[in-house]
Amino acid sequence: MYFDELELSDGVLDALWDMHFDVCTSVQEKTIPVLLEGKDVISCAQTGTGKTAAYILPLLTNLQNDGHDADKLNAIIMAPTRELAQQIDQQMEGFGFYVPFSSVPIYGGNDGGAWGNQVTGLQKGADIAIATPGRLISLMNIYDVDFSGVKYFILDEADRMLDMGFYDDIMTIVKRLPAERQTILFSATMPQDIRKLAKTIMHNPVEIQIAVSRPPESIRQMAVDLYEGQKTGMVQWLLGSESPLLAGGDGERMKKVILFAGRKQRVKELTRALQQKGLDARAMHSDLTQKERDEVMLDFRNGKVDVLVATDIVARGIDVDDIPLVINYDVPRDAEDYVHRIGRTARAENQGVAVTLVSEEEQRYFYKIEQFLHKTIERQALPTALGEGPKPYSPSPNSRSGSKKRRGGKPSGKFYHRKKGGKKNEPKVT
Repeated sequence: MYFDELELSDGVLDALWDMHFDVCTSVQEKTIPVLLEGKDVISCAQTGTGKTAAYILPLLTNLQNDGHDADKLNAIIMAPTRELAQQIDQQMEGFGFYVPFSSVPIYGGNDGGAWGNQVTGLQKGADIAIATPGRLISLMNIYDVDFSGVKYFILDEADRMLDMGFYDDIMTIVKRLPAERQTILFSATMPQDIRKLAKTIMHNPVEIQIAVSRPPESIRQMAVDLYEGQKTGMVQWLLGSESPLLAGGDGERMKKVILFAGRKQRVKELTRALQQKGLDARAMHSDLTQKERDEVMLDFRNGKVDVLVATDIVARGIDVDDIPLVINYDVPRDAEDYVHRIGRTARAENQGVAVTLVSEEEQRYFYKIEQFLHKTIERQALPTALGEGPKPYSPSPNSRSGSKKRRGGKPSGKFYHRKKGGKKNEPKVT
């Protein structure tokens, strides 16, 4: 389906034309018509499916078509992390170029000036707030913020917000909102906690399921069976001059590599270990200030960083096209997190490699990922210098999903970046 077949406003269609967006993705085709009707929606869709546009485009159209108070906050978009809030803010700027609405990003980790801008935006008429829960709660606790005009409440990556412990914050915000509103919930997974939240805050929602896509064939997936103590040595070998992964075999270290680890403490330890080996490794985790994170990402995008060592916060928050290699230091416990991680490579028609280090204790988790992918991942042998690794995983025929048996045989911003009153067909400045 083409965007001009949908009942989107002229201003939104003009922006899509400028941005060379013609054809809807699956989630956009299924979600936008329902949202334009004003219904509550639960959409299960992963990152990379175009879900942000799936709610921004009908939001901007409905704001134009429905009556609303121009001097009040009209919509709130919640995001679990600063990175995602920044991405939504950037897309809002593009999609909303020809419509007369303003937005304000609200997230922590920036300077005092940003705090003041955020307060001004909330109190003096930004139409749309793009916020992380913690920062919005902080502002609500100190300042008088009028939510009486909010007609649209959107939760993006709701599953991640609940995983991060934001349920109470979300409910605190919901209690301040008008009962008559459109509530939209996007989630990559649909666990019971999400259904409980939806039942609490939504009214007869339409549920839209978009199947989780498998990684593209342009990603060469590999795995290494090894002991936990061999992992750091394996990473150093993969990034060294003897690695078979080096493009062209020119003996130069590969640039723009992402190394994912499950915990921020491990990220810090790995970063130090790689730096001691002469690699320009930088860490990305939640303890960094926003300024520090922006600086790391800028250097990474510019090729000044060999290895970005990161928690999963980056898996859903990075948009760099030319990443040749992703290494999973820890096996993700969820197959969808695996897809998110390795999806950082082989973007924009490029080729890429994803290598997962699988310790003996993690073999059963990786087996479940292989079941999800309907394929056996290619194994990379350990280099001789690291010694021998564990035997390949062989699940018991009587175990569930290959899990080991327990005893007894049971399986175990920028503020206000657009002025109100933007004109349709205003020439775009490049």
